[in-house]
Amino acid sequence: MPKICAIKIDNHLKVSSNCIVATAHVADFPVDLPLEPNIREPNRKSGTYRQIFDSLTTEPEEFFARHSGIVLSANQVKVSKDKLELEILEASEGGSNGIINGGHTILAFKTAKNYDYNLAQARVKVTIHIGLEEKQAKDIALASNTSAPVDSRSKKNARGDYDFIKQYLAGLEMELGIKFRIAYYQNQSGTPVNAHCNVNHLFKLVNCLDRNRYNPENLRSKHPTSLSSTTKITGVEKERLIKLLPLLPQALWIEQKFYEVIQEYITNPKRKGGNDLASIDLRKNTLLPDSRYSFGFGAPADLVMPVVASFRAFLDKDYQWILPFEEFALELIRHLWDNYYRKYLISEKTAGNSIGARLSRNIDIWETMYISALTYSNRYLMNKHKLLNQENLVLSPNTKKQK
Repeated sequence: MPKICAIKIDNHLKVSSNCIVATAHVADFPVDLPLEPNIREPNRKSGTYRQIFDSLTTEPEEFFARHSGIVLSANQVKVSKDKLELEILEASEGGSNGIINGGHTILAFKTAKNYDYNLAQARVKVTIHIGLEEKQAKDIALASNTSAPVDSRSKKNARGDYDFIKQYLAGLEMELGIKFRIAYYQNQSGTPVNAHCNVNHLFKLVNCLDRNRYNPENLRSKHPTSLSSTTKITGVEKERLIKLLPLLPQALWIEQKFYEVIQEYITNPKRKGGNDLASIDLRKNTLLPDSRYSFGFGAPADLVMPVVASFRAFLDKDYQWILPFEEFALELIRHLWDNYYRKYLISEKTAGNSIGARLSRNIDIWETMYISALTYSNRYLMNKHKLLNQENLVLSPNTKKQK
């Protein structure tokens, strides 16, 4: 059922057959419009919101002159002398109507009304686009001038760049019976403000397993030390990521198990009350994208990346594991932790360093971890081959005896 929203106005101008600009009353402005076309959710803590709220509540009569206005999308608009009636179709009804630009402004309207501010003199310019398709609404949202920068993640989400990973995760949720908490755009409600739950974190994890792009034999890109996201996911990049996505469940598992190893280490009674690991904060928590896991310490989101990248030693050129993953994965994590990574974190803490940005720039860490995993892989395969030969030697006499 379409939603009908009435906007009280002083005057209006029909710019074209599908666009109306009007001077609207703030006191009567509807504050429950859908946010579908917008590319980010408003944030009460942002400077943008506070400036709008202060301007509105201290000098409401000057608000029209000081504010750039609100942009809306509607399926249809019925115009009368002092009122506009907007027919709003939400996404579930096949529409893309609501707030294109001005989410912070309308949130300020709502808050001011809740606190009974006198808004009788306040006016705001409102631009209403009629009958837009979803892509057109998103294009206008991206092009709208905002008083605060929109991050690249929000822009990519608005363009639909993340649709392929959303579809993959939806299938994974059904298969595994879990729910992922992933933030695809700025100030997204219902997701933690945590770098581990940022969609870019998922791309970093699978990028670390691209053994074809990041190969120690390739001098230009030996290791995935630069994990910053691109401003746009191209067709070629999307194809590459789609090939890597089947490795995402294992990458998330590695991250979870690695954090369990850290949790076990810092809660060891022998070290109770102390923490000798760099950038591990016992006053914070870490939430992983899989909603089942959280840990009682804070850690940089990139902390696990060299560990995940080391697993390339067990992948072939078709991104297939050369051994059953469950056979070696946990042992490899403990091997890397005990033989190198724990010692590295302790040495950095002793030196008074944090490892956030330094981690990605330190090629020696990535190199040492990968070589350690490769050595472990070779030794594991040799031992397995030796064991198989011993079994064959035991079986051979019995086979001859039966003959």
